Amino acid sequence: MKDASPDLVADVTLYSTDNGGRKGPTASEWFGCPVMISKDKLSGWDCRILLNGTPLRPGDTRRVGMVFLSPDQAIPLLRAAGKFYLWEGHFIGEGTVVP
Repeated sequence: MKDASPDLVADVTLYSTDNGGRKGPTASEWFGCPVMISKDKLSGWDCRILLNGTPLRPGDTRRVGMVFLSPDQAIPLLRAAGKFYLWEGHFIGEGTVVP
């Protein structure tokens, strides 16, 4: 995963712990979770967020590359939506697709 080429670039924010986010930082190389385009319908795509050696902490915002297990399905819908949400048993963050 370290040398993976991103399918998509996005500005991702992890919600602070006080606002329902994770209790701690992600791993440092990559973080995997489902990505959804709606908080109303729990249907999404599995992705890996490429972190390049620096964990993402609750409250952080960072521009990251993302790799999808089903890029042909996910990428067109995420680009059209422009915004997405990260899921880890509950919503832990959100992101905006970078054109």
